[in-house]
Amino acid sequence: MSRVIALCFLLLAAVIGFLHIDSRPIWTPFAINNVAVAEEELEVSVPAKSKNQIVPSKANIASPISTWLPETAAPSVHAASLIALKDGTIRAFWFAGSREGAKDVVINSAVFDPKSASWTVPTVVMDRVSAQKGLSRYIAKLGNPVPARMADGRLQLFFVTVSIGGWAGSSISSLITDDEGLTWGNPQRLISSPLINLSTLVKSPAISFADGRLGLPAYHEWIGRFGEFLRIDAGQVIDKRRMSSGRSAIQPMVFVNDAQDATAYFRQTRKAGLAKQVPVSQTLNAGQSWQSEPDLPIANPNSAVAGLQLNSGTRILVLNNIEAGRHRLALMMADAKSRQWQVIEVVEDDEPLPADQRKEFSYPYLISADGNDAHLVYTWDRKKIRHRYFSGAWLKRAQSQLDTPPADVISQEVK
Repeated sequence: MSRVIALCFLLLAAVIGFLHIDSRPIWTPFAINNVAVAEEELEVSVPAKSKNQIVPSKANIASPISTWLPETAAPSVHAASLIALKDGTIRAFWFAGSREGAKDVVINSAVFDPKSASWTVPTVVMDRVSAQKGLSRYIAKLGNPVPARMADGRLQLFFVTVSIGGWAGSSISSLITDDEGLTWGNPQRLISSPLINLSTLVKSPAISFADGRLGLPAYHEWIGRFGEFLRIDAGQVIDKRRMSSGRSAIQPMVFVNDAQDATAYFRQTRKAGLAKQVPVSQTLNAGQSWQSEPDLPIANPNSAVAGLQLNSGTRILVLNNIEAGRHRLALMMADAKSRQWQVIEVVEDDEPLPADQRKEFSYPYLISADGNDAHLVYTWDRKKIRHRYFSGAWLKRAQSQLDTPPADVISQEVK
């Protein structure tokens, strides 16, 4: 009887949700960045490269910069994210505490100055008590901060809160700042469902629509494990669409192909015996509907992926390209013509170590400050957050060394 009641409740929620969505404003196209790229050709020699990694020449090209986000004395840190600020610096967010999901977890922030390659002293953006007070509801834990730039230029920080149960009981809240993150307004809970506003989480960057609204890739972990695409107007969810189905794909990351076309890559959560590759969905109507596509034939061990498209059309992907474990993290690239993914840098690799000595490298997050470079942050053994910077010149040299794919593998090209 209890199952029948639960089913009726879910059907009622679905009907109300449909009526709620059907009354929302019309969809608009994705915003497209038409920045022209004008770069000088680099006259450097091309060194020999191994089968698994492309090695850019060091002549006249700065090596990638590696830094650590500042320590906070917390034994566990995770889920870092980045956003470029108006003055050319980079603001990072991450959560830290005694362990993931603990009551003492806080969301921290610090700013990276590219000129000095140094970080500011970290500050606390949100803690459990402040979230509880600002949202006027009990908060058991919080995490997964994701920043976005609003149409009016202000920053909005999305984050996950849980009032009961585990992450499956999550909902998304947000903060807005008028001064690039120095001070923040009160948190506001996003209502993604008019009846059951549970099990909605965020991990990947938002994308922009032509009308200035944001498209936020989200996901569920209760009943099903699937992706959803939320259309956001300031602190309000004005529409949502399913991106995947079942229990096998979460944490969508979106590449925009043109004003109507976009491709989503997911973290796979499939049962044993099923393909451990990157699930894919595509939209041809600016996110109003999504269709499953063949997997990207790259290994994925139930771990998050991060992606970035440069002004040149070249795309970057960072993920654990192994079927089990998170002890290897690779930077991959696909140029605008072939769309074939190739490893250009092995960021971390503990494969040679015994299994009990391998560290975890996970939750990558990518942004570009100028459309040509790349900033990467990721969890390093749950103890630190590592930051890697790849200059535009370094990435361009790596792109120039990509192998030309043979005709018989063109069918594996990424959308």
